[in-house]
Amino acid sequence: MSDQKNQPVATGLQREAARRKAQDHFTAADRRETEVRQEIARQQAATAAQMAKLRALRLAKEEADRIAAANAPPAKPRKKKSI
Repeated sequence: MSDQKNQPVATGLQREAARRKAQDHFTAADRRETEVRQEIARQQAATAAQMAKLRALRLAKEEADRIAAANAPPAKPRKKKSI
């Protein structure tokens, strides 16, 4: 109880300054959070684009391999070695 008597009473200006300081802190935190979310979204978009590119390349290669295999002459059967 004696501690409360020694504490100065905050004036209206002090309260307003403390409120402004807290609001600035939360505003900065919100801004950082927004920037982080935007960076994550950019990274996800880049990853998705890279995956789409690699998938297209893989499908093109598989199609080329399929066409090459269809046009290739049939393999000759191997002869068994006699002992």
